[in-house]
Amino acid sequence: MVLSVADLVYRRAPSEAPVLDGIDLSLARGEILCLLGPNGTGKTTLLRCLVGALRHERGEVRIDGESGVPPRRLARALAYVPQAAGDSGLTLLDVALMGRTPYLPPLSLPGRHDERVAREALMRVGIAHLAQRPFNRVSGGERQLTLIARALAQQPRLFMMDEPMASLDLGNQARVLRVIRDLAADGMAVLVTTHQPEHAFLLGARVLALAGGRIAAAGAARDVLHAHTLTALYDTPVEVIAHRGAPAACIPRL
Repeated sequence: MVLSVADLVYRRAPSEAPVLDGIDLSLARGEILCLLGPNGTGKTTLLRCLVGALRHERGEVRIDGESGVPPRRLARALAYVPQAAGDSGLTLLDVALMGRTPYLPPLSLPGRHDERVAREALMRVGIAHLAQRPFNRVSGGERQLTLIARALAQQPRLFMMDEPMASLDLGNQARVLRVIRDLAADGMAVLVTTHQPEHAFLLGARVLALAGGRIAAAGAARDVLHAHTLTALYDTPVEVIAHRGAPAACIPRL
């Protein structure tokens, strides 16, 4: 397994109730795991625990079977893609080059090899022609693809993405979804949070649904994401629509 988590518990303070309680998950090469759940249920907190930004109270996180991986090695194995934000004037190439940091000695500059890796990453996500454009002068979808390129430049085995389709139009959502699907096809493990359950159908993903910081449902998307499950998860009536005999869309009933 590229990633395995056993009985993870996290709370903000000893006197408070757990934000995450008893989380178990696993992710192998070539798999996509979609993390679902309502706002405030702990999805982003879980990602931050997994990347080491938050210290969990109990449980074990293993990357490639190893726990307690030093930060520099962890940055080579695992890449975290946040939601596109910020107002940086750096070019897209410079942003992608930041992904090479785990491979550079302290205070050193990227070399030709690093630039080649960064340009290849931009090419892979389809925005190499924008390499010299400032990050704050491209669209939201192009910013998100740039952050994915930065993660690709790390050459990791595990991608973690926090709502990569948030605030994107349908065309850009499709572009990002295709990149995620292609990463998995190349053997990478991908963990992605989303507020749109149909993304799990489109990606052929497994699902981990959180409610109140605990696992509410887990399994293949088509086996787990039924109308009654989604209705309970989001506390609103949800209908699952099929297309050509397979579930394809999740629609709230008003």
